[in-house]
Amino acid sequence: MIDQLLEFVQNHPLLVGAFLVVLAAWVAYEVRTGAVNAVTSSQATQLINREDAVIVDIREAKEFKTGHIAGARNIPQSNLDSRMNELDKYKTHPVIIVCKHGQSAGAAQAKLAKAGFERVQKLKGGMAQWQADGLPVVRK
Repeated sequence: MIDQLLEFVQNHPLLVGAFLVVLAAWVAYEVRTGAVNAVTSSQATQLINREDAVIVDIREAKEFKTGHIAGARNIPQSNLDSRMNELDKYKTHPVIIVCKHGQSAGAAQAKLAKAGFERVQKLKGGMAQWQADGLPVVRK
């Protein structure tokens, strides 16, 4: 297997080089955008306790029922545009977007920021990280 990989690299240096450039660009993009307006579980807990942050869980209802942050509002990402008016009164409050792994929250975060929400952030690592940190979840 390793011999075949080395042979492929030797026979296709441009293809392998292009792959490595794209991979490096993707990693750099993820690192840069992942840290922008993202909070850790402990930072989210502080925002919830000190500033009454609003938690918006964008997972589907089925996933939401398996476990979510206490007080979280479930607005699936597919319904965010049509249900955004439910959040209008929180435009000046901290809003934390939660998804499964922290990957899809960025798109919802961008939509809310574009709609005028001043303090919208996403939860780094999503619910997976929240649970890995041993923080409580509510199950319905």
